[in-house]
Amino acid sequence: VQLTESGGGLVRPGGSLRLSCKASGAIHNVEDMGWYRQAPGEQRGLVARIGHDGSTTYTESVKGRFTISRDNAKDTVYLEMTSLQPEGTAVYYCYADIVMLGLYFQRIRNDYWGQGTQVTVSS
Repeated sequence: VQLTESGGGLVRPGGSLRLSCKASGAIHNVEDMGWYRQAPGEQRGLVARIGHDGSTTYTESVKGRFTISRDNAKDTVYLEMTSLQPEGTAVYYCYADIVMLGLYFQRIRNDYWGQGTQVTVSS
C-alpha cells in the first residue's frame, strides 16, 4: 500500500492551496483518511479527518478555512486550504486507515502515511 501526495508549495498569506493524496495497492477498503501537519520544532498534529461516510473533524484553528473531502471510488482524499497564514507553514502528511484481505480473507487493518508535502506561507 502506498499513499502519494501532491499539491504543496509556496503561497502568499491569504492564498489558497489544494492537497491531494491517493492510496494505491492491495486495498480492500479505506476507512478514515485525513491530514496531519508538522511545523519545525513542533509535534505532528491533526488538521482534519474524514470518515468513509463523509463525517469530518477539524482542528479548531482551521475551521471555516480548510475543507477536507474524499472520492471513495478513487481512494483519494483532498484538503482545500484557503486564507492561509504563515503559521500554516509545515510539512503536511496524509494518512489512511486501510483494510486489506489476508490469505484466508481475514480483514487486516493498518494506518498508512504519505511521504509529506511542504506547504510554505510567506510573502
